[in-house]
Amino acid sequence: MWLLVGLGNPGPKYAQNRHNIGFMVIDEIASRSRSDAWRSKFGGELSSGDVAGVKAVLLKPQEYMNVSGQAVQRTAAFYQVEPEHIIVAHDEIDLALGSKRVKVGGGHGGHNGLRSIIQELGTQEFVRVRVGVGRPGPAGKASNVAGFVLDDFSKSERTEVEIVIKEAADAIEEVIKKGPLLAMNRFNGSTSNKEK
Repeated sequence: MWLLVGLGNPGPKYAQNRHNIGFMVIDEIASRSRSDAWRSKFGGELSSGDVAGVKAVLLKPQEYMNVSGQAVQRTAAFYQVEPEHIIVAHDEIDLALGSKRVKVGGGHGGHNGLRSIIQELGTQEFVRVRVGVGRPGPAGKASNVAGFVLDDFSKSERTEVEIVIKEAADAIEEVIKKGPLLAMNRFNGSTSNKEK
C-alpha cells in the first residue's frame, strides 16, 4: 500500500496557484488510475485506486498548507502506511519551471507543507517529488516568494506546466514500480539551480 500526497491549499481561489501544483500532480495520477471518487476524510480529499499495478491511497490535505501533516499522519496511521511508502508531490521554488526531482528524506527547505508533514510523522524519511515553479523576478528575493507561490501560473507557462505535471506523475509511478533510487536516476537530470 502506498500513500500519494499532493500539497496545496483548498478552494477555488487557490486552485491554479503555483503552490498547488502538488494537487495538480495527484489529480493527474487519479485520472490515470481511474481511482474512486474523491471523498472527505481525515482532513483531506481522499481517493484510492491501482497506481502502477499496486494499491494506493491518494490524498489532498484540505486544512491549508501549513497544517498538511495532520491529514497525512491520520491517513497513514489508518491505512498503516510506513513513511518509505509515502510520496509527497509539492512545489519547489529552487527548481526552474518544468524541472522535477525525486528525493528521499532531507529537510523542509522552508516549505511549510513539508515542515508540517515532518513534524506530524516524526521523520523526514519519506519520498518527495519536487516540482519546479521557479523564483520571482530576476533577483528572486525571499520577500517576494509568498506572493509568488500564491499567484496563478501565467498563460505563457501553461503548456510547460501541463508537461511537468505529467512528468511528475510518471516519476511517482516509477518510484512505485522500481523504487526511489532508480526513479532518481531516470528523472533527476543535471541542473544549475540550487538544491536543498
